[in-house]
Amino acid sequence: MSVPENLNHFNAQGEAHMVDVGAKAVSTRIAIAEGEINMAESTFHHITEGQIHKGDVLGIARIAAIQATKRTWELIPLAHPLFLTAVQVDLIPETDPTRIVCRAEVHCAGQTGVEMEALTAVSVGLLTIYDMCKAIDRGMVISDIRLLKKEGGKTGLWTREARS
Repeated sequence: MSVPENLNHFNAQGEAHMVDVGAKAVSTRIAIAEGEINMAESTFHHITEGQIHKGDVLGIARIAAIQATKRTWELIPLAHPLFLTAVQVDLIPETDPTRIVCRAEVHCAGQTGVEMEALTAVSVGLLTIYDMCKAIDRGMVISDIRLLKKEGGKTGLWTREARS
């Protein structure tokens, strides 16, 4: 089986393996990801007015997202454990349509990127909102989870705007 060179999680025989990053230079790595959860107006108001009985939905979702970045290597089979230097998670209420946008920015100084950590943060943050509000709105929709930007490493800067 011939495997394209840029699919480095596969060896020449097409078998999955963990990439050896030992020879790569350490550089500052940054990734920004975003996604959203759409919901009924009443659910949105319950969240933004602090009326969910389980607690502070946005505060708990932020902590869950940050925790998720630190556990990404345990969830994604071929991801490396990383020493993260910063994680910023923003949960932004938007009203048209009613939704919460989750944006995560992750930094490290290392030999491999933090894209998976940023994407995992967004996913888990949004799932936490769903979990905390599902009793009043099972129709919420999580969508548009995507990488917005990555910096560092051999490939340098990539932004979603540049690839549109």
